[in-house]
Amino acid sequence: MQKMMIHYNDVPIYPIVLSENFDALGEALDDLMIKDRKVCIVTDSHVADFYLEQVEHIVKEHCAAASHFIFPAGEESKTLTTVENLYEFLIQNKFERKDMLVALGGGVVGDLTGFTAATYLRGIRFIQIPTSLLAQVDSSIGGKTGVDFRAYKNMVGAFHQPKLVYSCAETLKTLTSQQYISGLGEIIKHGLIKDAAYYEWLKAHKEAILARDTQTVIDMIAVSCHIKKEVVENDPEEAGERALLNFGHTLGHAVEKLMNFTMLHGECVAVGMHAAAWLSMEKGMLTEAAYKDITDTIVSFGLPVSVKGLEPEQIVAVSKSDKKMDKGRVKFILLDPEGHAVIDRSIRDEQLLAAASVIVRNGEQS
Repeated sequence: MQKMMIHYNDVPIYPIVLSENFDALGEALDDLMIKDRKVCIVTDSHVADFYLEQVEHIVKEHCAAASHFIFPAGEESKTLTTVENLYEFLIQNKFERKDMLVALGGGVVGDLTGFTAATYLRGIRFIQIPTSLLAQVDSSIGGKTGVDFRAYKNMVGAFHQPKLVYSCAETLKTLTSQQYISGLGEIIKHGLIKDAAYYEWLKAHKEAILARDTQTVIDMIAVSCHIKKEVVENDPEEAGERALLNFGHTLGHAVEKLMNFTMLHGECVAVGMHAAAWLSMEKGMLTEAAYKDITDTIVSFGLPVSVKGLEPEQIVAVSKSDKKMDKGRVKFILLDPEGHAVIDRSIRDEQLLAAASVIVRNGEQS
């Protein structure tokens, strides 16, 4: 078992526990002093079939009463309507401010549960038990919560820190190949924005990573969690450095929306990283060899670098509705060089269009 602590202003806020299984979950729950409190496990219809019974059994042994709320799996459930249904469940079951929610699932479950916790009774406690690779290395850490509003991804949200993140490597074995590889998009991103040596390590251990070798995967998750931990500690509410985590997301989110979420998040980020790497090369920050290495690496891990069926103009237009806009301008993340990301507010529309054309043109040719 590995454990690291998130700090803000040098004050410990919550632990991130990484374990092969759920054996240490009870001990972690005891540290939260919930033996006299109610706990609601929030999960989706897919994850519930695999882990709800096991986790609920553990939770019941460490709290006064445990219940669960299950919603239909999928991005289409990440709405205010689902939140309202969860509010009603909590009200009917008389949940109080010192009670607690448990987010058991991937990014949709974690974001939705966290947003509910942030807003129910003006804020109650919650913990994250992420079951997807994407959630374990990204969305479960840092306290960003939210839901989609109509066609706008994560447009409604709040910063609300969990009290614990408990990641179990065992859950990754039940992911489909596509779901698992999607998580690698964010992992490759971590190396590109903050740690060139980690990026090289990922390439060197590609076979073991793709084979889901337990120890290799745990080592990988630990490094990615450490990278995200450092970024969010320095900038908990995205006033500066935390924006670097959005590398690949500006155009990636636009692709995700335009594809009506038929592509997974990590896949869309991979496409967006290609566009951002190309822009970095065009601005003289990356060599052509480094740019090609990045695209080759993304493809070698089974991720896409292009998309079919979209128009570049569509992608740029949708990117302008992203919540990360700053004074009407795109806050774009580039590499200067690989392993070191920078914020660029000078990207013009014609440059965005050129980058979007690269990922669409390649998609049409592939």
